[in-house]
Amino acid sequence: MENQGRKKGFDYKWVIVALSFLMVLTCLGFCSSPKSLFIGPVTKALGIQRSAFSLNDSCRFVTTAIINLFFGALINKFGPKKLIGAGFLCLIASSLIYSFATNVFVFYIGGCLLGLGLSWTTTTMVGCIINQWCKENKGTIMGLVLAANGIGGAIAIQIVSPIIEQGVYGYRAAYRVIALILLAVAVLIMIFFKDRPKNAEEGEIVVSKKKARGQSWPGIEYSEAVKTPYFYAAIVCIFLTGLVLQGINGVAAAHMKDVGLDPTYVASVLSVHSLALAGFKFLTGFIYDRCGLRTTITICSVMAVVVMIALAMITNTAFGMVLAMVYGIFSSLALPLETIVLPLYASDLFGEKSFNKILGLFVSFNTAGYALGAPLINACYDLFNSYTVGFYACSVVMVINIVALQLVISAAHRKRKEVLNAQETVSC
Repeated sequence: MENQGRKKGFDYKWVIVALSFLMVLTCLGFCSSPKSLFIGPVTKALGIQRSAFSLNDSCRFVTTAIINLFFGALINKFGPKKLIGAGFLCLIASSLIYSFATNVFVFYIGGCLLGLGLSWTTTTMVGCIINQWCKENKGTIMGLVLAANGIGGAIAIQIVSPIIEQGVYGYRAAYRVIALILLAVAVLIMIFFKDRPKNAEEGEIVVSKKKARGQSWPGIEYSEAVKTPYFYAAIVCIFLTGLVLQGINGVAAAHMKDVGLDPTYVASVLSVHSLALAGFKFLTGFIYDRCGLRTTITICSVMAVVVMIALAMITNTAFGMVLAMVYGIFSSLALPLETIVLPLYASDLFGEKSFNKILGLFVSFNTAGYALGAPLINACYDLFNSYTVGFYACSVVMVINIVALQLVISAAHRKRKEVLNAQETVSC
């Protein structure tokens, strides 16, 4: 009877996880996923060149890269809730600016606000929140939360697309609907979100007691982390990962059409890709919790090499169509390297003490890779009149990256073992 009276209370972390899921679903799903739907209508209605309009994305990525450099300092000063609120305000302002803009320079302002808002409501923030609230199975939970991007994108396309088609300026109404949805979700999150669990009110570092490959550890201070060679090696690898993956995925559809594949089939490949992405993000987190960082990185990176070679070999044949579908499905297993894996890098390699600062840096350099990837892969096209050489070059870079990451993980885990052994010696 006494044991029955000691029922464990509801764990509020599941409310936080649900709110994080909703935040990613709304912010990435509505503000990023359907962006391609707006390119044609906006440029046609306002007489803007697509190349000029595309610089809006550059404004977004550059802003995200810069802001994430200071994420650790900002999160320590203001806490997650205030930054999330500010992030939603930026996203709402961005959507409204897009809806009223009449020239390309105003869109650039909206792009900067979009990058700022997404910095505080998506990958970096989710990594911080899950790391704070979920000390066990954090990879699986993070994968589940970030998988909301694909679900949100599917919902957003169904809502936004019919509105855009209502007239020449239908896109303006679509942007305003997005702003209203963001406002409603922001209010809900501001009501129920809490910065940290009760056992961490005083800044206590809580680590998992469960023996698992993806467990938490106290870690090392940021000042010590920057003195380790593998810290800089990790940054280079993360930068190159963003450069390569963003580069090839940004031109994959164009390449498939260039070699003669039917546009309808290409659209089917991309649809399969979107659906697979949600599942593989969750699977990546699950693999991390069960097998550890090394296995997770190796699987995702090897699959990246496979899909690059598959893209390079695509032709307008039955076999080429099979290779295109191989890309559509399995590129989704490579893409977690630039989302869910970034918080796992920070947590696994450097631990809790420096997590926020290092996560911000990792996301910043990864995003900087995005900005450089597209121009480089398109430069290859200009030189060789094909993306094929670029795909093979990227596959070579990725193979080197795989080897380098194995060395980084080995060095980091040696350091981790030293720290843990020293702590055990002191406690004895």
